[in-house]
Amino acid sequence: MKRWLKALAARAGYAVLRTRGRYWQDGLFTLHGARFRAEARFRAAYARGVAASQGHDPEFEWRIHVALWAARLASHVPGDFVECGVNAGFVSSAIAEDLGWPVAGKRFHLVDTFAGPVAEQYSREEIAKGRLDIARDALAAGAYVTDAARVRAQFAAWPGVVVVQGAVPGVLSALDVDAVAFLHLDMNCAFPEVAALEYFWPRLQPGGVVLLDDYAYFGHEHQGDAIDAAARKLDASVLALPTGQGLIVKARRRAATS
Repeated sequence: MKRWLKALAARAGYAVLRTRGRYWQDGLFTLHGARFRAEARFRAAYARGVAASQGHDPEFEWRIHVALWAARLASHVPGDFVECGVNAGFVSSAIAEDLGWPVAGKRFHLVDTFAGPVAEQYSREEIAKGRLDIARDALAAGAYVTDAARVRAQFAAWPGVVVVQGAVPGVLSALDVDAVAFLHLDMNCAFPEVAALEYFWPRLQPGGVVLLDDYAYFGHEHQGDAIDAAARKLDASVLALPTGQGLIVKARRRAATS
């Protein structure tokens, strides 16, 4: 019976898989191990993110695992942390908890409009694919945090965390940032993400990390294309991840030889 069902599903372009005991969240299903889920340090960081979202769990543990790994790597690089697209602060709260913030010599700049998406920044392609409508519906449903004071209170216990309200790229010049070790971009729109990448790239230190939340995510293909074009100009390479994220580690250039 099982073979018959599998064969029938295969002919229709589907697969029958056992999901019990497997990782299946946020568009990612895998038979491979997700041992990080059992680690106490991960569970504490993830729980802190859920608390920041007032108890809402988006069920994207592997995405947070990637973010924590990237932040740990960047914690050994000179420079500040920057997140553009904060919302409730799930990812940044998890990072701060995981690293035991404050980290010596670093500040964490959290940049968001706290007013939802900037409609004028969406391209014709993104609008045609419904990205702006999706963002507006999410705003109307309360999925975007519009209370900056709530987010500031959320991070008040962590010294060196700076919450900045404003739209990228205009607000970036107001940030007191000379060197960057970690940059997280999650604005769900190509224009501000490319602008932020280009603005911070000269400030990103060798070994520094850029985490792109939607680079390979289903429905965000225009963002991925735009980031690829920007990365080529910057002589950077983006690693596409099955979580839907993208990752850049700024290369340490070899010294020129005579």
